[in-house]
Amino acid sequence: MSERWEAAPDEDPARPVPAGPEQTSNDVEPDTTASIGTEDVLDAESAPVADTEPPLAGKRARRSPWNRTRDRAIAAGIVALVAVTGVVIGVNSDSAATVTQVAATLPPGLPPAPAQVPGSLTELWQAPSSATPVPIGEANSVVTADKGEVLGRDPYTGDVRWRYSRDLELCTVALAGIKVDAVYRKDTGCSEVTQLDTGTGRRTAQRNGDAELGTRLVVDGSHITTTGKKLLNTWRDDLVKSMEYGQVPAIVNANKQPRTGCTYGTVAAAAGKIGVIERCPGDPADRFTVYRATNDEADDPKVDYSTVLAGKNAKVVAMSGDLALIVLPEEKLLVIYGGDGLQKSAYPLDVPAADLARDPEGGIMTTSWTAQGVYWFTGSKTMAFSRDDLTPRWSLNNSTGPGVTFGEQLVVPIQGGLAVLDELTGTTVRTVGVDRRGYSGPVQLSSVGPVLLEQRGPTLVALK
Repeated sequence: MSERWEAAPDEDPARPVPAGPEQTSNDVEPDTTASIGTEDVLDAESAPVADTEPPLAGKRARRSPWNRTRDRAIAAGIVALVAVTGVVIGVNSDSAATVTQVAATLPPGLPPAPAQVPGSLTELWQAPSSATPVPIGEANSVVTADKGEVLGRDPYTGDVRWRYSRDLELCTVALAGIKVDAVYRKDTGCSEVTQLDTGTGRRTAQRNGDAELGTRLVVDGSHITTTGKKLLNTWRDDLVKSMEYGQVPAIVNANKQPRTGCTYGTVAAAAGKIGVIERCPGDPADRFTVYRATNDEADDPKVDYSTVLAGKNAKVVAMSGDLALIVLPEEKLLVIYGGDGLQKSAYPLDVPAADLARDPEGGIMTTSWTAQGVYWFTGSKTMAFSRDDLTPRWSLNNSTGPGVTFGEQLVVPIQGGLAVLDELTGTTVRTVGVDRRGYSGPVQLSSVGPVLLEQRGPTLVALK
């Protein structure tokens, strides 16, 4: 421990002080000019002392350890190593393989769709879009997604306005409000999620997730849920995780999930709630569970109800408010459940068995919504339901997809064109021919302004 030497109060500071144990008569006088203002650093056990006292005789300020040439060389080497490491990380990071081209300005406005569907429609353009199960038209742009690339296009010409591309494969892309959520595959799952502004392509949010391969996105207001056989993930509209249901990869709180060992069928959502068909060990039939999209803890689901159904191979078609529409193929029934988990009503179902033999791809039934109705494409016909109470209205045989409102009329895709229908009664007003160039599979519809969009398998087509 260092020691201070001080004059006693009654001593003359100018009188010579006898040599102590550490001081000899040969000591050099202190260089007071060089010592003034230096910091007095004490050992850990020493009490603090004001730094205005004079320095010890014969002591000089400690030399900086970085003043020697060798030390400077070491410091320069460290800086160079950090710089090289940063370059290596940048070259091998995800961002290095990302291409972002943002639109300089918002796209120009579009006129509204005509009040009545035109008597003829001509193809404007088409583009590959295998990652969009449903055509995306929003903010006066059309969004296509294929392989690893998401593109914002001019609705009339198909010209690319903005681009977001990665060297990863897209799992799925969906419209969530006014944003586009693009889910990319990495390693063994669909774990990379990017949210883009539909008008400019500007990235608005990004996250890592645990979605399974083959996932689809169920969008309900301010929440998005990924489908899967063993795990469902729910995010807020800013991609912050709000709920996990099923086999959580990294369990923080044990015994929070209501059941284990179950696999999942179809999924639907409404009013901040998620409904899922479960197939669990020990249950005599399929189970339908409704839980909240959010809770205090993201791995602690708050279940509204869970009920064992009257049969197997069940599917949830749609949810509206507290109501859920369930199809029971073996019983040939459509059943509506209330928010208390009890059956409210049941209706006979006349659908070919082949339409319902297996769960749909991605665990989502092929449906569409308008201001008045819900439309379900079974695989061979389109069935219409009231949006308010999910009661059946009518059905159209030999259709190829659900319906949408275009202008002020309901249009449903059929072989060779479109059927314009009265939305309340299902009466055919007229038909419009569309040359699909030999394509005869399912068709999903959407629109942006006066442009009607058709998703034909992996291809998106714009019509006007």
